[in-house]
Amino acid sequence: MSENNATCLGLELGSTRIKAVAIDGNHVPVSSGDYTWKSTYENGVWTYSLEEVWQGLKTAISGVENREAVKAMGVSAMMHGYLAFDKDWNLLVPFRTWQNTITAQAAEELTELFGFNIPQRWSIAHLYQAVLNGEPHVKDIAHFTTLAGYVHYMLTGVNAIGVGEASGMFPIDSETNDYDEQMLQKFEKLTENQPWNIRDLLPKVLVAGQQAGSLTEEGAARLDHLLNAGIPFAPAEGDAGTGMTATNAVAPRTGNVSAGTSIFSMVVLEHPLKKVYPEIDLVTTPTGKAVAMVHCNNCTNDMNAWVGVLKEVANLFGATPSTNDLYTKLYQKSMEGDTDCGGVVTYNYMAGEGVTHLDEGRPMVVRKPESKFSLANFLRSQLYATMATLKIGMDILAEEGVAIDSLTGHGGLFKTPVVGQKYMAAACNAPVTCMSTAGEGGPYGMALLAAYMANKAEGETLEQYLNAHVFANAESVTLAPDSADVEGFNAYLTQFKNGLAAQKAAVETI
Repeated sequence: MSENNATCLGLELGSTRIKAVAIDGNHVPVSSGDYTWKSTYENGVWTYSLEEVWQGLKTAISGVENREAVKAMGVSAMMHGYLAFDKDWNLLVPFRTWQNTITAQAAEELTELFGFNIPQRWSIAHLYQAVLNGEPHVKDIAHFTTLAGYVHYMLTGVNAIGVGEASGMFPIDSETNDYDEQMLQKFEKLTENQPWNIRDLLPKVLVAGQQAGSLTEEGAARLDHLLNAGIPFAPAEGDAGTGMTATNAVAPRTGNVSAGTSIFSMVVLEHPLKKVYPEIDLVTTPTGKAVAMVHCNNCTNDMNAWVGVLKEVANLFGATPSTNDLYTKLYQKSMEGDTDCGGVVTYNYMAGEGVTHLDEGRPMVVRKPESKFSLANFLRSQLYATMATLKIGMDILAEEGVAIDSLTGHGGLFKTPVVGQKYMAAACNAPVTCMSTAGEGGPYGMALLAAYMANKAEGETLEQYLNAHVFANAESVTLAPDSADVEGFNAYLTQFKNGLAAQKAAVETI
């Protein structure tokens, strides 16, 4: 096999799709496959079936051409959550995903104990909540990990994850690129009555560029031999780390916004934050640099539901627009709306939001009798809502003096050219760049991490590799914020914040 034909493969288990993307020697995506799935709500827990994990991976990988040419690969998945196993790697309770808001007591107690924000979705919060609940399975835990960590172990036999993924399980010390020693000691003392030690439960931490095992014969068989055993693996990473990599936002003062089912921003910090904020998560890049993350559970879900309703209306009149055309036309129509949406305010809260301190959500559209209720204003309000809560968190970073030289957008919200990018620039009052790969962040980013591991020169950092080999000639479009849009978005946000009391009341009463 010649080096020119070699490809690197990125796998990602996202919240709505399992994806596989292969890139060539020029880091250009050359083939891909995917599988659609969704979480289910069972016995009060949002979960996914592990059987479907393997069905989905096989379907996605089978869409990749020239699979015998894969020379390096890696696994990425939605971060956080809780997968607990006994000593023989038998699953003890169904997978608890990041979507669950069932760990409030644990998250609050650990945040106070550590002096470090521990969000509800973090793996350590799930583990400690199970301890607090006195759940019977706790005594049998020998390993706990994330979805990416589980898949990586099953394919390679190596119980390790990348530092960015690890930073969503337990706090990381960026000086050592390992779990924070003082916090480990505090957690050991807190759980001294348990038959296990936290150090033994957590997966090992690796950084980008290191090899994290290779595809075993058992792993290849698990994938129906769609891939040959022996392929080297990069450390498994979370969707945050792969998103940073896919958008070249791994250096200090760079940031990116990933916007799809959920929305989050990642800003690589020059200096630690002065205070602990429940609205801000501190995670790391795939090389261990500290990152401030504003994570919101809700982004396009409510808009997707409305697009479905509008499609039904079109069908009533005999029109059968494709889903792609429908989104494109509706997104473009929103640009005809007033910059402040004519006083129409949308709450897109299908689930709770940590940033605005709500454990549940009730989607709402609110307007005054005199508001200008048009299709364009309604659609613009829907799209503003996808980023309003994010903006509340970003304002905290601005008050902390966090500098952002560049912000890159990726994910489904940016697939329609200009629209989401224009509104995001207004929301953040900063230039927003979208690359030609904007619609597919995660699996592409994982493929790049695999390529970095396989191809890097001695001493070459991830930032240097991406700048020199991947993004030097990348196609991109940058939009600066429009002053009228900024003013309109701020007016909308004021109304949005003022109405949060109504959202809280709806949760309590409906």
